[in-house]
Amino acid sequence: MKNYKNIHSIDRSIRMILSVSLFIIGFFWFSGNINLILLTISILLAITGILGFCPPYLLFGINWYSKDNRISKLFLGIFTIIFLIVGIGWSYASIFFTKKFFLEDYNRMNNYYKQTLFNTGKEKRAESIMNYDLLIAEYHIFLAKYNTYQPYSLRWDKEFRNDLNKISSIIHTLKEKTYTGNLKEAHLELEKVRPIFQDILKRNNFSLLAISLVDFHDVMETVIEAADTKDVSWVAKAYLIADEKLKIIEDITNDDEIQAIRKNLNDVKTFAEQNKLETLSTKAAELKSSFVKVYLKRG
Repeated sequence: MKNYKNIHSIDRSIRMILSVSLFIIGFFWFSGNINLILLTISILLAITGILGFCPPYLLFGINWYSKDNRISKLFLGIFTIIFLIVGIGWSYASIFFTKKFFLEDYNRMNNYYKQTLFNTGKEKRAESIMNYDLLIAEYHIFLAKYNTYQPYSLRWDKEFRNDLNKISSIIHTLKEKTYTGNLKEAHLELEKVRPIFQDILKRNNFSLLAISLVDFHDVMETVIEAADTKDVSWVAKAYLIADEKLKIIEDITNDDEIQAIRKNLNDVKTFAEQNKLETLSTKAAELKSSFVKVYLKRG
């Protein structure tokens, strides 16, 4: 087998190190052609490193193979094993940071979405236009990046890109309504974006406070509607569901702002039980206000 080896043990170790590095970089941080190129190079380096034979060396008449002494081989073997262990740690770090960077990009874009949604709901034209323009610009950046690259956490989500394009279609058709048309209609159309993003995050196992806030929001609106109609039995039924949804949020975080939501939710229930119907709607409005404060900042 000696005649079929032309790589020195140092060369073999370097190849294995480069192979692991390029595999991690290509697999976790790139998609498309760059991903394929890096993974192909990584595999070729691994094969030649394991076999100790490099075809291009043979072509150019290069042969660096030599029998190393036992200490040299032991040192290089230990070094390679250590790097492979580091590679495992690097892989876990790549999973964490690619997910983190995606969430940062999402939250930056989603902030303008929430502001646009809020202001169209309040029929504030100037604020709606300003935030809509910022949303369009930020979503263009978000779409350009994630239409060609899927982080590891979303790598096998077959619906991801299709959903991104659905969202793009929704927000780009609302310019006229936002600028000069019916802001309430624009608000209702924008509401369609939220469940699409919610599904993306849920099916890819993102444990986000935002997801829990969105889940709570829907049932909270039912509590508020029941309070506004002064339907005491409906308030009681809706409260039971809202209570469970809010407990999920409290398990994630339970600071002063979340406690304010809890207090207002419990007060709505108490006012309904005590038949304080004249102030029920006011307390429901306070519940919504405390929720909006949290959602705009952290949702």
